[in-house]
Amino acid sequence: MNRESPTRHAPRNGSVRKDSRPLFLYHKSMTVIVDAHQHFWIYGTYQTSWMDVPPYADDPVFTPIRRSFQPHDLWPEMETVGVGATITVEAADGVEENEALLTHAHAHTWVAGVVGWVPLERPDETARILGILRGEPKFVGARHLVNVEPDPDWIVRENVIEGLQVLASQGLVFDYVGILPRHLEHVPTLAERIPSLRIVIDHIGKPPIASREFEPWGMLLRRAAQAPNVYAKLSGLDAGKADRWSAAELVSYVDHAIEVFGPERLMFGSDWPVAVVRGGYAKVWQETRTVLAGLSEEERHQVFGGTAIRVYRLPIAIS
Repeated sequence: MNRESPTRHAPRNGSVRKDSRPLFLYHKSMTVIVDAHQHFWIYGTYQTSWMDVPPYADDPVFTPIRRSFQPHDLWPEMETVGVGATITVEAADGVEENEALLTHAHAHTWVAGVVGWVPLERPDETARILGILRGEPKFVGARHLVNVEPDPDWIVRENVIEGLQVLASQGLVFDYVGILPRHLEHVPTLAERIPSLRIVIDHIGKPPIASREFEPWGMLLRRAAQAPNVYAKLSGLDAGKADRWSAAELVSYVDHAIEVFGPERLMFGSDWPVAVVRGGYAKVWQETRTVLAGLSEEERHQVFGGTAIRVYRLPIAIS
């Protein structure tokens, strides 16, 4: 038996057609659980080049993930906790990442969406690449590793804004990953300049959990959330203790994100395989469920699937 075959291992809360275009079905009271943020990579290739630059280079915390991670590694983790679909996100900036991730999406129906890469600083090239990808329903957005750009204002360069406008014209999402307050400062500008662009803030803008500080992150996230075209992922939350952390350390940060965005603009992401250094997939899943236990059932359905399905326009439909 093929352990990864969705025709034999359908998502716990849905059903999957046996053709090449999966359609996950859910009732109003039941949602396919979507992991909206995970990666695949082959170690030692361009896909892990980010590990060789600050602040990640030579950091011993990342030793457990300095190896390859592929779909056959992830599916058992998902199956154990009942996650039925994922959005796989680029791990390195390069056009070859699109083909690599789409290959996985074609081979595994549970990979419901791909957030790839386009050269935003070259709008004409971005338009050309997106034209080629127009026939790929699973290509749902793009990301650029803003967090490793030397210039913290890279994202608001005029040519990059033009590239983002091209992305918006194709109805695609922009995943925004930043680690500095300056990165988060730019979100309202992007949202205002390109109101048709759906912007998803990865990792809720990297709150300073490890230092137990709150500002300026809290204020900047509130400002970002004022734009209706901005969303955020509850993913990659780092308490700075490797696997020795619990939901209690995340509560004030997650509660703030819920207050400013509401569950209908938040989505769960495991950040696997980075989750390995934080105790593994199951731990991240369980601690996230614990921190969200105070939400209503319908609100949890939004965070654990509904928001991602709607924002990324995944090939998943309400029955």
